[in-house]
Amino acid sequence: MTVVPAEVDAREFRRVFGHFCTGVTVITTVGPAGFACQAFAPLSLDPPLVLFCVRAGSRTWRRIRQAGLFGVNVLAEDDHELSRAFGVPGTDRFDGVAWSPSPSGAPILHAALTWAECEVEAVHPGGDHLIVVGRVRTLGECRDGGPLLFFKGRYRSAAPPAPSAGTEVVDTLLAWPRHTDWI
Repeated sequence: MTVVPAEVDAREFRRVFGHFCTGVTVITTVGPAGFACQAFAPLSLDPPLVLFCVRAGSRTWRRIRQAGLFGVNVLAEDDHELSRAFGVPGTDRFDGVAWSPSPSGAPILHAALTWAECEVEAVHPGGDHLIVVGRVRTLGECRDGGPLLFFKGRYRSAAPPAPSAGTEVVDTLLAWPRHTDWI
């Protein structure tokens, strides 16, 4: 049996949950402003909601909150440098980055696999972060390629499925008719 200490060490927390593979996104807003975010997830089909988590004191968050809208850019497996550029504070993150505005003006990165435009629906406290729920207003085209993943402190890519591989149940969780089976 594992004993859980009264206080969890931040480094140990990061090491343990580094074993959970995540996709990498860049969350953007008008200005332009944006940050690399691995704490992103689709939340609901009806209504169409997503969520991301952001450091409570983030300057980019303040700009998103003021604008009331944001773009979600899903990064491709070859977007390591793009992710790094949006992960460094105090720099012009858009310097040399090709982008176009979404219908409401959030930057959509040309290198992204796909994107969504959202408006802020709700904000909830989450320790030193905020949990931001967004209502999806516009969905972008999807281009071919694999996603950029983050696992055990390193960028990774997904192995391509065999051409004959069928869709797995886990690939369609949001479309699963008995979603309560998975929660």
